[in-house]
Order: sequence, then structure tokens, then C-alpha cells
Amino acid sequence: MKRLHNGSLKGWLAALVAMALCLTTLSALAQEKSPTEVVRQSVDSLMSQLEGKKDYYAQHEAELSKLVDTNMADVADFRYIGASVMGRYFRGATPEQRSRFVDVFRKTLIDTYAKGLVTFDYQTLRVKDSSDAGRYEDQATVPMEVVSTDGKTYPVNFTLRQSDGQWKVINVIVNGINLGLTFRNQFDQAMRDNNRDIDAVIANWAPEVGTDELEQGGDS
Repeated sequence: MKRLHNGSLKGWLAALVAMALCLTTLSALAQEKSPTEVVRQSVDSLMSQLEGKKDYYAQHEAELSKLVDTNMADVADFRYIGASVMGRYFRGATPEQRSRFVDVFRKTLIDTYAKGLVTFDYQTLRVKDSSDAGRYEDQATVPMEVVSTDGKTYPVNFTLRQSDGQWKVINVIVNGINLGLTFRNQFDQAMRDNNRDIDAVIANWAPEVGTDELEQGGDS
């Protein structure tokens, strides 16, 4: 596959928003292994399924989206993430609105990540060992590095939360930019722009990531 220009690299950085939500693993593995082991095995598993098949999946996007959707089902705590992104508006939303937002949010992440998987010509994905605990006892942070073919390294930090004995991803920080917080701010802005009409916000949800900002990095 040919190397990508800078715009495509930025597209991959946007796709990293979804990487934390698309790790492939089984619930049993999540129960038996540490957060680092879960992330490492998950990343390796997904990459092995794509090895030698990028061109195929680039032409069969529906199949790739289905693969990603199936693989992410057991590891992403979508309801937790949805509530976090909705922020202060979560309590005022009906159960139907909450579920609908989770479904819309999930689909946008699947599509973004699937596209990034087959367009970015990465060299290495390295999950690193870490003993750092999360903010709370039931949370953990797992670091990873994405190395592009031009040698640039982008740090990624996964935040996992233990729920019912399983470690599940709830956030990701890419190059120092907290993406969960970014999405929450966007949801808040959309609510203000739409006169607090939550149905309109959900119907038009199209999360944007400041790719220039991601490339420059932050200090989270």
C-alpha cells in the first residue's frame, strides 16, 4: 500500500478516537487478564485479522464495519461513554433518547475507525507495560504508541474501567488530547446551538476531532 499524504495521516488520528472502543477480545479474557494484557492481545488480534486484507476491506466497507462492530461488542462500555459524553444533559434525557444516542455514537465511531484501519499505512502499534493506576480503584491506564511509516510516534492512552469483573474501555487520550472531554464539549455546544433540543442533536450528531490539534498534541 502506498504511503499516505499528511491529510490521510490526520484522518487516521481522527480514527484513533474510536480505537479504544474497537479492541477485539472476549469477556473471559477480560476477566482473567490485566488491563495491559487485554489491550495488547486485543490490538494484536485485530491487526492479525486485517493482515494482507486491507485492500479487500477497502473495497468492502460494509464487511469491515461488521467485523469492527462484532469485535467491539464485549469490550466497550457504550452506556458509560454515552452518559459521559451527554454530561449534564443525561439526567434530563428519556431512556429512549439515551439509547438512541448510544446507537448513533457507536455507529459514527465504527465507521471512522474502520476507514482509518484500511487507509493509514502504519509501521508499528506498540502496547507498553504500565503500572500506573487510574483515577479510581476500578480504573486503569494502558499506554500505546502508533508509529507511522515516516517515523512519527503518536502516544495513545486507554482508560479502562472494571465493571462486573470485566475491564472495558471508557476513554482515550491521543497525543495528549482527551477525546472523551472533546466529545462532551461538542455535545454541550450542539445542545446550546439547537436550543436544548436533544432530539435534534442526536439526529444530527457528527462528532468532529480537531485533527490539527491532535497532530500538535496537548498536555492531558
